[in-house]
Amino acid sequence: MSKGHARHQERHHGLSLYGKDLVRRCSSHCELCDAHGVKLAIFEVPPVPSEPDFEHCVMLCETCSDQIERPKIRDANHWRCLNHSVWSSVTAVKIMAVAMLQNLAEQESWAQELLEQIYLEPEESEWLDKIDLP
Repeated sequence: MSKGHARHQERHHGLSLYGKDLVRRCSSHCELCDAHGVKLAIFEVPPVPSEPDFEHCVMLCETCSDQIERPKIRDANHWRCLNHSVWSSVTAVKIMAVAMLQNLAEQESWAQELLEQIYLEPEESEWLDKIDLP
């Protein structure tokens, strides 16, 4: 077994320890689009710390996760759900929602309008500045 594979397995195990707490926090709903009754997976909000960190994790459906990681398949209408998640009390959810809005605001006027309504604390702004979505 390669060292890279072993590190991946170790990280995956570390993240899986947060699974039950994350599912409780999100009530089995995608934390960005609020989809329920779908498979959810842990998504680490960048920049990913060297050790798994509960505060950097969100539960996402496959649709959200795929569209974040593969911008060519992004459907701007799917992301209209962000008008709810940007107000989340969970910092990682709020930061991920704002990062997606910033990405969409280049082509979508509704995203730009929503961004103008958002206030971020200084530490949230610092975190957001470190995110580089594809």
